[in-house]
Amino acid sequence: MPSIDFFYEFASTYSYVAAMRIAPLAKDAGVAVRWRPFLLGPIFKAQGWETSPFNLYPVKGRYMVRDCEREAAANGLAFRLPEPFPQNTLMAARVAHAALEEGWGEGFSRAVYTAEFAEGRNIGDPATLGEIVSALGKDAQAVFAKAQTDAIKNKLRAETDTAMRLHVFGAPTFIADDGELFWGNDRLEAALAWAARAKG
Repeated sequence: MPSIDFFYEFASTYSYVAAMRIAPLAKDAGVAVRWRPFLLGPIFKAQGWETSPFNLYPVKGRYMVRDCEREAAANGLAFRLPEPFPQNTLMAARVAHAALEEGWGEGFSRAVYTAEFAEGRNIGDPATLGEIVSALGKDAQAVFAKAQTDAIKNKLRAETDTAMRLHVFGAPTFIADDGELFWGNDRLEAALAWAARAKG
């Protein structure tokens, strides 16, 4: 089965919409999805940015909020920009990697996005993440302990390094098996169609 890598950052508004859309679209296209949470912070810093470009360029930021409201509504989703923006996503990304190893990372990722961008909650707060993990029927204390291991920390660091090596500059980014890169929620369908060509 052809596949795509789905690089996503929990602070990314457009990754929220993509994360909520990708599973059924990929299934219909016959394409497998590898969920790959990473951190945009180091990538932005390499470009000389200390925060999101949506904060650096307020006009662009205001457009993004309105655009996400439209995109979310078109897909039956709520949208609310949380405070602060962007959120501190380090622990959420680590937990996501721990959860992906155990087979429940996709559900966790969608739940984090819902809490953050549909409900406006602070996912940088360990209590918020703990509630999400518990609601998924997992032991929050055990999950947090695993997320804080060197193995998981190194995995997230390696994933971010890989994203940089592959020239990922924003999120969401989709990369097909042949290396073709697509950036943005609005390129999800094109990425899946490209990947599906491998089926012949």
